[in-house]
Amino acid sequence: MKHYTSGCSPKNATAEWIGGLPNTVRKRLVRVGLIEPQEQLEVPTLADWVDRYIRSRSDIKPNTLRNMLQVQKRLICFLGTSRQLDEITPGDAEEFRIYLKGQGLSEGTIRRCCKRAKQFFTAAVKKKLFSGNPFADIKCGNYSNPERFYYISPEEAQAVLDACPDAEWRLIFALCRFGGLRCPSEVLSLQWQDIDWERSRFTVHSSKTEHHDSGGIRHVPIFPELYSHLRDCFEKADPGTKFVITRYRDTNVNLRTQLMRIIRRAGLTPWPKLFQNLRSTRETELTERHPLHVICAWIGNSQPVAAKHYLQVTEEHFRKAAQNPAQYPAALERIGLQEEIGDDGELAFCGPLRNNAAPCEHTEPLGIPPRGFEPLSPG
Repeated sequence: MKHYTSGCSPKNATAEWIGGLPNTVRKRLVRVGLIEPQEQLEVPTLADWVDRYIRSRSDIKPNTLRNMLQVQKRLICFLGTSRQLDEITPGDAEEFRIYLKGQGLSEGTIRRCCKRAKQFFTAAVKKKLFSGNPFADIKCGNYSNPERFYYISPEEAQAVLDACPDAEWRLIFALCRFGGLRCPSEVLSLQWQDIDWERSRFTVHSSKTEHHDSGGIRHVPIFPELYSHLRDCFEKADPGTKFVITRYRDTNVNLRTQLMRIIRRAGLTPWPKLFQNLRSTRETELTERHPLHVICAWIGNSQPVAAKHYLQVTEEHFRKAAQNPAQYPAALERIGLQEEIGDDGELAFCGPLRNNAAPCEHTEPLGIPPRGFEPLSPG
């Protein structure tokens, strides 16, 4: 890269700045003779690039692939198939966000969709196909909606267990409600060799967190509420059975739909985020008895994630706060005093006290001896 007039290459800092300029600005500088044209890779269309990027990701899981394809469809539907990457502006990204909202999607879904779109463009920038990510300033972080929290009480949990059709379904529900497992991934991957009856714990293999330092492996206690359901299935399992859950492993089985039917059979209304709120309920419940870092190790999330997406404020918290025995003496004393207040706003016994009080003989303030920074000497 040389300056047309001097014939000298620009300094490193200048060259780096020029390299980061948008193509439109670079073309203007070339036209006025300030820099020479740069050989560039051909900028692909949005449709071609996203398709190429998705096919290159052989490391992603089926659910992630399905989500990527869904976002690809929405992007192309809005921006078209012929738009080149460097023709898409931050304004287009903002309008895409508005478009998603107009489709009736929730804020959480919109943010996840924009986050995936941002990922597509970030990969293109790293390939130096163009500079500047149009989704850089679009809100796409994790979103928590407290209105979708729901606490499944022990009474509701028991009603659902009673409505389950068999022992395996009772165990599926118990693993989520009392073990805090993700469903279906962690529940269906649980094997009998993962159960340590002697030490009252079991090992969970999480595909969602296997990229973490832990490898997605954590150890969970066999809680008392979980033990009977786990033991019941163990005693009914055929010799040599590998997986804990065997009847509902088919990919065509929709556990969420079946759970909704069971909940209705129990006489209850299905709550939002069926399985996540089971985990959320259990984590909230356990924090009343154990330190948070211990609970997060059992549930398989971090403390920031737990605080934002899992821990709930329940009616039981309000009830306990309102019935704190330490408040009773002070409250009763205030009630007793209020009963003695007259119509004029004064306490009924203030008059006699005021009439019987002896006049104060000191009309001037008592002198206070000066004191420096050093402590007074004893004696």
